[in-house]
Amino acid sequence: MAMRRRTLLKVIVLGDSGYVHKKFSQQYKATIGADFVTKELQIDDRLVTLQIWDTAGQERFQSLGVAFYRGADCCALVYDVNVMKSFDNLDNWHEEFLKQANPTDPRTFPFMLLGNKIDIDGGNSRVVSEKKAKDWCASKGNMPYFETSAKEDINVDSAFLSIAKAALENEREQDIYFQGIPESVTETEQRSGCAC
Repeated sequence: MAMRRRTLLKVIVLGDSGYVHKKFSQQYKATIGADFVTKELQIDDRLVTLQIWDTAGQERFQSLGVAFYRGADCCALVYDVNVMKSFDNLDNWHEEFLKQANPTDPRTFPFMLLGNKIDIDGGNSRVVSEKKAKDWCASKGNMPYFETSAKEDINVDSAFLSIAKAALENEREQDIYFQGIPESVTETEQRSGCAC
């Protein structure tokens, strides 16, 4: 029997629109106040467990500190399509994540934008157009964009599958990057991770 590889990915969900606690049953309430749930996906030969951390749209958690962001493999930014302020705050959330998480390469770090609550009022109360959201994504290096309803389970699984695939691809590219150690680095330095 072939062994399947297991992978754990830490997903940070940020924005003014609480997300995870409405889609998935709440499993934990971390002491810092962020919802923490897990979701399992099968991607090719891997069993992928997403460890999803969501601040539930509470601005008081905007500056949670490095520990919350440390080790993140991807970040989903969420806004409410019916509330312009939640969209306007996306730049702040994006910058806060980059500042706190300090990814190796901010240009290639996997982000995704979720326009949530598309189910409300049959779309009549919507104030942020899909075009406006896609233009914002284009300005951030063509970030993937999904319109979702966490309440009605519209596009949620597709969105998380997409970001998991992007995180796995980014992980693979990072592995390739770090394998290119110059020959002048000794074996001891390679083992210690120090090329001093």
